[in-house]
Amino acid sequence: MSVRRGLLALALLTAVAASPLVPSGAPAGAATVSTAPSPGCHATTTAVSSTAPVPFSAAGDSGSYLVEGTAHPSTHPLPLVVDLHGYSETAGIQAVITQLGAYGTTNGFVTVTPQVDESVQHWITTPGSADQKFLITLIRHVLATACVDTHRVFVAGYSNGAFMASALACSDAGTIAAVATVAGIETAPGCHPSRRVPVIAFHGTADPFVPYNGGIGPAAKNLPAVSGSGTIGSNLNAKADGGIEQNDLPVPVNLARWAARNGCGKTPTTTVAATGVTLIAYHCPAGASVELYRENGDGHIWPGSAAMRQIASTVGPTTFAISANQLMWRFFRNHPL
Repeated sequence: MSVRRGLLALALLTAVAASPLVPSGAPAGAATVSTAPSPGCHATTTAVSSTAPVPFSAAGDSGSYLVEGTAHPSTHPLPLVVDLHGYSETAGIQAVITQLGAYGTTNGFVTVTPQVDESVQHWITTPGSADQKFLITLIRHVLATACVDTHRVFVAGYSNGAFMASALACSDAGTIAAVATVAGIETAPGCHPSRRVPVIAFHGTADPFVPYNGGIGPAAKNLPAVSGSGTIGSNLNAKADGGIEQNDLPVPVNLARWAARNGCGKTPTTTVAATGVTLIAYHCPAGASVELYRENGDGHIWPGSAAMRQIASTVGPTTFAISANQLMWRFFRNHPL
């Protein structure tokens, strides 16, 4: 879930095989995993950055994507990070919130931020949904048209976008090396990925939309329903918003389920990561890390995002003791395919 589109747009657009268990972190040999050029790495490959949305349609969905990154010759494939927006938000708003595009330009990866055109922006995360097919096809399209490292394709998401990132780890594990979820990790029933997918998660304990302790937050219930009639809260029994309101388990339960799926130990370690931030990390097989940055007292936020200050009255407090961008990019670098 996320905040109502009008409020958020106004605020943001005015804002600037089993292996031994090892501690979560960089798996042995991660730095030596070879670069694998995508089909888009050829002499005619052009710069990947675009100042305007690029139209894209697939699986009956019509939408677009933003693409940001530094042009490189075909001999230098870049990692790819797909950045997924929250409920009732656009790709443009997501790009403002995360600033992953600018961060990637500085740190050497391509960022693609997509959306499907709907009256209420959202992702339907159920297996086989048109939205899942749209995103899987889009990733293939980017691999075919930009010079990307196919060993280093990652997905990050915020809120409903984090639910979708969680779901794609089940549906496209052969392509997606690792995922990052911000304010919305999920472990849907029936998820059987083709490989163990590492995850780094971030979640505030005072999230009014996706509560840390489970359920659907009061702020989320007041969001417009996908059906166009009423609110999410008034449509809960009708299940009118199929696939977007599944995450009613406590965050630690979802994390533990992901750890079990990855073959990790049952008891995580807990350490202080920064002032007000706790790192919960499982002991996992190499390359299958599962970790959560628990932001004590924070709301429905992207840690380190300056844009969140503009909507604090809606989403709650934001920590600047950590940067989600920095931590997820370090995690991604340590977890190639």
